[in-house]
Order: sequence, then C-alpha cells, then structure tokens
Amino acid sequence: MGRAQWKKIWVGSAGNMVEWFDWFVYASFATYFAGAFFPEGNDTAKLMNTAGIFAVGFFMRPVGGWLLGRVADRKGRKTALTLTVTLMSASALLIAIAPTYSVAGYGGAAVLLVARLLQGLSVGGEYAASATYLTEASPPEHRGFASSFQYVSMTAGQILGLGILIILQNTMSSQALHSWGWRIPFIIGALAAAVVFYLRRAMLETEVYEESGDDTPDRLKGTITALLGHKREAFLVIALTMGGTVAYYTYTTYLTKYLSHSAGLPKETATLVSFCALIIFACLQPLAGRLSDRIGRRPLLITFALGSTFLTVPIMTMLRHAGSFWPAFGLSLLALVVITGYTSINACVKAELFPTGVRALGVALPYAIANALFGGTAEYVALWFKDAGMESGFFWYVAGCAAVSLIVYLTMRETRDIDLKRVGAAAGHDAPAPAQVAAR
Repeated sequence: MGRAQWKKIWVGSAGNMVEWFDWFVYASFATYFAGAFFPEGNDTAKLMNTAGIFAVGFFMRPVGGWLLGRVADRKGRKTALTLTVTLMSASALLIAIAPTYSVAGYGGAAVLLVARLLQGLSVGGEYAASATYLTEASPPEHRGFASSFQYVSMTAGQILGLGILIILQNTMSSQALHSWGWRIPFIIGALAAAVVFYLRRAMLETEVYEESGDDTPDRLKGTITALLGHKREAFLVIALTMGGTVAYYTYTTYLTKYLSHSAGLPKETATLVSFCALIIFACLQPLAGRLSDRIGRRPLLITFALGSTFLTVPIMTMLRHAGSFWPAFGLSLLALVVITGYTSINACVKAELFPTGVRALGVALPYAIANALFGGTAEYVALWFKDAGMESGFFWYVAGCAAVSLIVYLTMRETRDIDLKRVGAAAGHDAPAPAQVAAR
C-alpha cells in the first residue's frame, strides 16, 4: 500500500481508538464508580444498574447508525467521522464532571445516562463510518488487512483504558480511586477526542466514495428507502454480527468482572489478565486480515463460529476455577484467538455487501441493531444469570448465539473479490446482485 493509504488508515484508526477508549473505560471503571451514583446495597445490584446504563448506550446506536450513516453516505465519510468524535468528546466530559449520589441523588445517574446516550449515538455512527472508510481507503487486494485495523484501534483503546486503570491501581489508594480517581480516564478521553477532531478535519476522502459507479440517486443516498432495496444484505449483517458481538463483549468488557466476582481473582490480577491478553489479540488482527485477503472471508468466520459454539462453555467453566494469573491468561487468550476470526474481518465483510450510496447506512443500522439486542445486553444478561444463581446459563447463551451465526456463515457467499466501485451499478456484469452475495 502507498503512503496515502497508510495515512488514511492511521487517521481513521487513531480516531477510532479514542472513540472506543471512551466507550470501554465506562465498563472498565464501573466497579469503582458504581457506588458513586447509586445508594448503598448489594454490590451485584449496583453493577447491574451501571450495566443497565451501559446497555442503554447500545440502544442509541441504531439511532446513531441511522443518523450518522446517512451523513456519511450523503456528505462523505470524513464529515461523519468528524461529527462522531465531537459527540464522544462531549459525552466523556459529562461523565468526568457528573455529580455523585451523595451530592445530587439520582441526578448524577441521570447525567451518566445522558452521557451514555451521546456515546451510543457517536459509536453507532463511528463503527460504520470507520469500517467503510478503512475498507474503501485500501486497494482491493488489501481490504481485509486494512479493515482489520478497526479492531486493532478498538482494542488499543481498551488496552489504553486498562493500562490507565493498572497505573491508577498501583499509584492511588482504593479509597481515592473509588472516590474521585475514576474520573481521570474520562478527562483524558475528552481531551484526546478534541485532538482527533483536529486531525480528522484534515483527513482525505476515499476515492471509492468520490468515484463510485453505483446507480443510487443522490436524493436516495443514505436513506431507509435505499436500504430497503438491500433487505437481504441488511438481515445478513444482523445475523452474522449476532454471535460475534456477544462473544466479543463477553471476553472483553465482561471478562474482568467475571474474573473478579466469579473466579475470585483480585481486581488488579483480573485487570492485568485482560490487559496482557488484549495486547496479543490486537497484534493478531492484521495477520488474520491479511490471511482473509489470501483465502477469503468465510473460512475465518466459520472457524470463529465453530470455536465459539463448542469451546465457550468449557472455557468459561475453567476460567471460574482458574485461581491465578497464568491459567486465567491462557484461557482468556484462547477465547480471544477464537473470536479473531470474526473481529479481524467483520468490518470489510459488511462493507463489501452494499453499494457506495448506502454502504455506511447499510453497515451502521443493521450492525447497531444487532449490538443493541445482543452485544450491549451481554454483560447485563451475564449478571442476571449470576444473580439468579444460574451463571452457567450465560455460557450456553453465548454458545447458542455463535451457533446461529455459524449457520449464516455456512450459507453466505464469499465477498473478497467484490468491486466496491461497482456494487449496485446498473451497468456492467461485475455488479453482484443480492443473490450473488448471500445464498438463501
């Protein structure tokens, strides 16, 4: 790839990293600020309250996917990406200054809720805009490799958040961290988002967007009407996302809490396990993305689904009895290696399904719906099973979602060789019809 393509990938990835840093530090620091916004009571109940607000953010993602996906298809990927990081900066600042329960009662929780709604709006658009941008900004033979940097940057954001948590755990007392130290990462996130806003104002638009040959009329670009012309592809995005998003949030945002509250590991050890495993996970993404450029997307997706369907229950069961760092690290890393088959290429697979005039919306809205229904609720469902005394039921839930996606992966067609400039074009035999993309 040339220097211009690498610059686009860098700018798109840096912004994505900050977006997901702000998104994930909420989950990473929830065990420290849960008591600040709710009255004294059962610790699991407090976590369920904060997890509920975390899930609410996901239900704003379809709105953000629709609104910002429309902006990306009508005004360009650059405009949408600049807008998403502005919203994220504002939301991080709100959380940083939110009053506690002792100061404002449930008013602090209300501020927290508003901030999560803004974050959901932002991330709902960020995912699709960055997935589309990274896919379009790269040569066809490197699309899998380039788009894999979306999850590299997403994971880097989480690693940065966990790194800050580890530093604070080792430099501050537990009392100070619970009292005010948890605000620090949100202040950092707000400032970093402001820097990315400046970078994205100077980013270049993709050639695919500017030179698209698809036949979507200008008045229909980024509209629900245009998306309805690709219903099969939209449902395909929801179905192929279902298993991947549940598994991803299980082994990232929920894992630290599971190791701490169920496996009995100290918070510091649980955080270190996630931190180390995620570093290796991030490094695996470009390798798997490059592999998909050589052998196709379906083999990786099928491998992920098979692994998640049959290994989730034993991995989660053994994690509960891990007892120390190394067994927990090994099992966590195994789980993350399995889901790499999904995370490394899901961005480009979805982008390859739609024509340019509706690509961002086509990725954003179905993906956001799937995340609202499955990804955003994963942690809450896990805690519900735990509170009901049936924690192992959640393991089977994750495996079942992966099994549904496995059926989709087995029946869908390969998307690697699709010409992004000609998807949906009225002329030319290279334009694939919906039936050529997914088999019924």
